[in-house]
Amino acid sequence: MLNSNNSELSDIWKLIPFSPPDITDHEINEVIDTLKSGWITTGPKTKEFERQIARWTNTSKAVCLNSATAAMELTLRILGVGEGDEVITSAYTYTSTASVIHHVGAKIVLVDTAKDSFLMNYEQLENAITSKTKVIIAVDIGGVMCDYDKIFAMVKRKKGLFHPSNDLQKAFGRVVVLADAAHSFGAVYKGYKSGGVADFTCFSFHAVKNLTTGEGGAVTWRDIPDVSNEEIYQQYMLFSLHGQSKDALAKTRLGSWEYDILYPAYKSNMTDIMASIGLAQLKRYESLLARRREIIELYDRELADEPLDILTHYDADHFSSGHLYLVRLRGKDETFRNYVMERMAEKGIATNVHFKPLPMHSAYKNLGFDIKDFPNAYDVYRNELTLPLYTSMDDEDVKYVCRSLKAILDESHG
Repeated sequence: MLNSNNSELSDIWKLIPFSPPDITDHEINEVIDTLKSGWITTGPKTKEFERQIARWTNTSKAVCLNSATAAMELTLRILGVGEGDEVITSAYTYTSTASVIHHVGAKIVLVDTAKDSFLMNYEQLENAITSKTKVIIAVDIGGVMCDYDKIFAMVKRKKGLFHPSNDLQKAFGRVVVLADAAHSFGAVYKGYKSGGVADFTCFSFHAVKNLTTGEGGAVTWRDIPDVSNEEIYQQYMLFSLHGQSKDALAKTRLGSWEYDILYPAYKSNMTDIMASIGLAQLKRYESLLARRREIIELYDRELADEPLDILTHYDADHFSSGHLYLVRLRGKDETFRNYVMERMAEKGIATNVHFKPLPMHSAYKNLGFDIKDFPNAYDVYRNELTLPLYTSMDDEDVKYVCRSLKAILDESHG
């Protein structure tokens, strides 16, 4: 390999995808084992994956499902959220965070980001809490968790406004904090792992996520006084499998075919094929997180002198999962950002944008949202650029991305 200081490197064209999955023989062999076992739907490996996720997040229980979207929607349903209720979330997120609120019939309440921040404006968040608010869906961005101390402090201050509508809500006695942790599996906030910080935490194991099952997700929750974790777990099982009183594994026991449908529910279970990929990934996950940190720190060093505002992944309170490398092109607009993306593509580098704020999409415009009411979210979006970040990148890949971006920025100044 050429030395990183060799001038010839500037002439080498590389193909750098955005975020391919890190799949090795460990995952492939685990899937083969599942296929040979004769059990490919929800079964022993899904249950083992749930136990391993609970162990990883330091929680009592975990439920594996087919997506983070399903995890969030079923959590809202178990909490009894529905028509007449309000759920608050960020305008700066992917649609799944808000669409689940719409699915259960509740009102979507969006708040702006803080100025020059990817995270919600906490003051605006507190002001948005009303007597109809049942849940706040906090959004962890790029692997960095929200300031949950601030969020819990505000829901406690607003406790007097809360009107529970079912027994689980009564057990909380306040607005429930649900983390959209699609980006933060493996992240740490003030010494606590994602999964054990919010009241409920929903993870994504989609193909582009740090830990993948192809598609998939999971939900964990903190112990709730006087509420059985097993009872909550069984509620998820019922909601995720048509309200059926027995899953397929239980029905295979001799003489145990009989079952009941307790209510017409949904179909969002994880399969053992998916779980087998996750089990293999989880065995390697510490090393995957470590490599992501190396890549981020290399990016940070290489881009330190550029006119960029970069998401901070590691500080006294946060240990990021290192999911996305988000930068803002300081002082620039959408037109320039899009130009940079096109020029990077010409150099073989795939980039992305996280996120186009929800009020800019037709579905949310049709619900009455206007991006003019979310100026900070728009300001962050208009010059945001997400650089490639995946564990099979080598250092030269990262340096090539940085050299290419620097060259494009230099051209624009010339």
